[in-house]
Amino acid sequence: MTPAPAPAPAPALPLLHRQVRAEWIDYNGHMSEAFHVLVFGYATDAMMIETGLHAGYRESTGCSLYTVEAHIRYLSDVPEGAHLAVHTRLLGADAKKARFTHEMYVVEGAEDAPAPDAAPVATTELLALHVDQNAGRATPFPEEIRERLTGLTEAAPEWAGRSITAVPKDD
Repeated sequence: MTPAPAPAPAPALPLLHRQVRAEWIDYNGHMSEAFHVLVFGYATDAMMIETGLHAGYRESTGCSLYTVEAHIRYLSDVPEGAHLAVHTRLLGADAKKARFTHEMYVVEGAEDAPAPDAAPVATTELLALHVDQNAGRATPFPEEIRERLTGLTEAAPEWAGRSITAVPKDD
């Protein structure tokens, strides 16, 4: 069952744009699952830069964001050459954790936003921890970073928080 298209809201964070390369195409003739993860990883990097968790922050503090859980949905085939736009939503943050989603859309051009009635071609929901790399454990966000994350919090899309459903048994 395919979910109904959700309108693509105006992003609080900038859209990430990428174009599907020939080497991202698998033996079935569409974008491989590994490259969906790559593009979503680029979107996470862009979110980190936008919220102050950039390279300078990592170098000066020894802290970074580590993904500890992810749930990806592959909803439609993505062909070679397609222009992608990824919308990121921060769903919340507490002292040491951030929860966010990425929604991947095929768009007309390299800098276009998804149409209001566009359905995503893939989505991911992630949980990440703020980690002190030197101590090897989670540590609280600095107050200004946590405030930035919580200030960008949006409503969760209807699909967020779902688990993988069991495959029905053959009769």
